[in-house]
Amino acid sequence: MLPRIPFVEETRDFWSFSKAGRELANLHLDYETVPPSQEVTGAETGHFTVEKMRFPKKGQKETIIYNSAITIQNIPAKAWEYTVNGKSAIEWIMERYQLTTHKESTITNNPNDWAKEVGNPRYILDLLLSVINVSVQTVEIVEELPELKFE
Repeated sequence: MLPRIPFVEETRDFWSFSKAGRELANLHLDYETVPPSQEVTGAETGHFTVEKMRFPKKGQKETIIYNSAITIQNIPAKAWEYTVNGKSAIEWIMERYQLTTHKESTITNNPNDWAKEVGNPRYILDLLLSVINVSVQTVEIVEELPELKFE
């Protein structure tokens, strides 16, 4: 599908959208390589297995408890503004990368298996940290776009 570029009156506005589109494409295509920007405690333990990520308290989204050893802190509120299908990208990661067992078949889905398979026990943690940074950068890029006037 081709990108949708709005009609704008000013040439500089067109180039602002063009530049933002290029930045967003690069950011989202290479999301796994975006360096983390969050404070992480407990990573030095080497315990990267995840069962279910959670918040310390309901509504306290500046901190994610990754597992019993690792905590991610100081997540900016802006990071939660980037949503995909009505849910923040961070919450998608938290929901999808957890240990689950199907009730009827008793088949267990363990996301840690992939991390072991590719030889990177930090994969899920690094992915979450990258998505937090991508989310913040995405919101910042979109906020810088010129205002559109619809008539």
